[in-house]
Amino acid sequence: MNGRECRDEVCVTCSDAAVPVTVLRLLDGGMALVDTGSGPEEVSVALVEARPGDTVLVHAGEAIAVTGRRP
Repeated sequence: MNGRECRDEVCVTCSDAAVPVTVLRLLDGGMALVDTGSGPEEVSVALVEARPGDTVLVHAGEAIAVTGRRP
């Protein structure tokens, strides 16, 4: 969990619910920096074809679907 503790009711990396986030930039190793609405966080995008600006659905630190594309 990147050395951080979850302080919100919903945490992108450890919640039981999938959360929509916006991809800020792609990183090496199938990872991406995303905007969670509470700040930036690194998540895996290895299972989806995400691009910067896309909205992806994240569960347990893994993007599981692209739900919106930036035009």
